[in-house]
Amino acid sequence: MKRWPTILISAVTLLLATAAAANPVLVPTYGWEDGGTVLGLSGTGDPPIYATNVSAPDPVHWDNAALRLEDNSPSGTPQAYVAFIWNLLPGDYVMAGFWRFDDTPSASPSCRIWGHWNDSLPGDPNGYDGSADGNNDYGLGEGWDYTYWEWMVPVEHTGLVIEVRTYSNPGDVVWIDDIEVLAPEHAYIQFPGTGPVDVESRAWGGVKSLFR
Repeated sequence: MKRWPTILISAVTLLLATAAAANPVLVPTYGWEDGGTVLGLSGTGDPPIYATNVSAPDPVHWDNAALRLEDNSPSGTPQAYVAFIWNLLPGDYVMAGFWRFDDTPSASPSCRIWGHWNDSLPGDPNGYDGSADGNNDYGLGEGWDYTYWEWMVPVEHTGLVIEVRTYSNPGDVVWIDDIEVLAPEHAYIQFPGTGPVDVESRAWGGVKSLFR
């Protein structure tokens, strides 16, 4: 059985406490087993990141595939888009998290979870309507660790892009696996290699049972 990180359990408990008891939620996951890579890239370089679907002997957190991100940007902070969420309403909460791998403590390469608003989803995957911020945690650099962030949707936005931001030099590599998204039932979610995710709707009580 897949084990959810303790830090995510605490975050979900907090998210549950801020939502109405009957508010349904989508809990889809994606692990790159279907051969997908990314939904988009941004940054300098052509491409800014080499995104590759890999299996062992590359690091894999779960099952038999992961996402390999090799920096190819001569400057700046390149970004890989790993989830789209749209049809959001003001006041909605969205949480996303993924496992990341690097083995360079206090040095590059490293990465973090971030987001930006794209109110043109799903029609324009490259739309940009401002930064949504994210987690300032770059990881321990001691192998696999889990990072996540929670966003509240402001009045002016309807679409959110989940990013992996890499901090490294050209040729440096990080690995990503097992992204999970919690979003309201009325939202649509897309991962690499898929169309809008056909997910099960769960009541908050059902979500809580996942973390017992």
